[in-house]
Amino acid sequence: MTTRDEELRQAAYDEMNKHKVIVERDPYRLHYHLMPPVGLLNDPNGFIQSGGVYHLYYQWMPFKTGHGAKFWGHYSSRDLVNWTHEEIALTPSEWYEKNGCYSGSAIEHDGKILAFYTGNVKGDEGNRETYQCLAVSEDGVHFDKKGPVVHLPDAFTAHFRDPKVWKQDGKYFMVVGAQTTDLKGAVAILKSENLTGWTYSGILTGGGKGKLADFGYMFECPDLFQLDGEDVLIFSPQGLEAEGMKYRNVYQAGYVKGSFDPENPAFEHGDFEELDRGFDFYAPQTTLDEHGRRILFGWMSVPDQNEQDHPTIDYKWLHTMTLPRELKLVGDKVWQIPVDELSDLRAEEAVEHAVTLVKESKALESVRGKALELQLDDICIEGGWMDLTISDGARLLYHPGDKVFTLERKSYVDGTIEKRQCTLNELNSMQIFIDTSSIEIFLNGGEETFTARFYPSPNLDRITFSASKKAEFRLKKWSLGK
Repeated sequence: MTTRDEELRQAAYDEMNKHKVIVERDPYRLHYHLMPPVGLLNDPNGFIQSGGVYHLYYQWMPFKTGHGAKFWGHYSSRDLVNWTHEEIALTPSEWYEKNGCYSGSAIEHDGKILAFYTGNVKGDEGNRETYQCLAVSEDGVHFDKKGPVVHLPDAFTAHFRDPKVWKQDGKYFMVVGAQTTDLKGAVAILKSENLTGWTYSGILTGGGKGKLADFGYMFECPDLFQLDGEDVLIFSPQGLEAEGMKYRNVYQAGYVKGSFDPENPAFEHGDFEELDRGFDFYAPQTTLDEHGRRILFGWMSVPDQNEQDHPTIDYKWLHTMTLPRELKLVGDKVWQIPVDELSDLRAEEAVEHAVTLVKESKALESVRGKALELQLDDICIEGGWMDLTISDGARLLYHPGDKVFTLERKSYVDGTIEKRQCTLNELNSMQIFIDTSSIEIFLNGGEETFTARFYPSPNLDRITFSASKKAEFRLKKWSLGK
């Protein structure tokens, strides 16, 4: 460990200790999500299970609630529910990463965890250099940096980052988010025999060709994997124009499904589909765990989207991860399902109700709180619409005549009502996780999801159900906590 590395670590720990009391005093602090101990959290990094332990590293700026020279923070867990905040994994201490240890991934090899990440370098005049770097760990906690293993190919600008590495057919592959020299978003692919010597093999998708020829000016955080016999590429494109209900956030996160040929390598795929329909979901990363499940974490925010207006900034922290989700392929669509282990968060037996609404609004005294799971089944709406309102912060609305599901929230910027929507042919069930200032909604068992931060009045925890004509459903409610 270099002197600079030790200095940065100590400065980050000092910042944690300095602001610990004020961070924990925030009424919008979450109960069961992963948050930074201080400062700003963004992309999930290096998500892997090794030796029965899940490791989730993350982009972390400990010194302010803004972006800058990022560290890799680190959480670990054996059950995806109880998490330990570990020592800092990576600091931006070397010349090839002096402006940030940017996002990346991890792979297990010979009993060690190998982390691949982007070293970010900015010159005095704003010119950028990027290096794809390697760090090796015996225990998943302490890393030995090996330096750059991939330098920038000629076809791209210095916006070349977020390596995701995997092994297939005896070879190693790396996809990297990229921008071509003519400013087109792209996913680059590289090959290796030994994880240290990498050969650039071309553009996998985007870059002015194929279905994604003019699909924004930058692709971030690519992740290519097999799911139920198909190949799925997740990535986060920047620069898309809104189209009706689609692409309403500043940047998006989604996937294409198709067939990857590792020999060429090449990827034939279909159209892009957003993974989440809400306000706050970006840079998702997956891993294959020891149970054979493809598990996803996402960042519950979006870059360049009014970050300076979140009320948690007054308490010296910003942003959170989503809950872990299992991915399944149902027909041509990727579904997201809360992992089974989350049932261990339930602090009590379920409160159950059979609810009938006839041109009325109803609040149930036993169904309220700040940290809840709600399960609505056998939903039947006879004409008109049904909605669910969470204090004064968020509203969920389904209109079967229009076949549209809507999430509304009160803007934390100016207090106006803003919405996100998707087409939904029918609504049979809703699983809803509320955690003080976050909401995650899973429709019809994972067919569609909505994720958002919202900031209701701290003294309100009431939930109201309404119907314009008649609606019926079975309701279960659990209080959640650790």
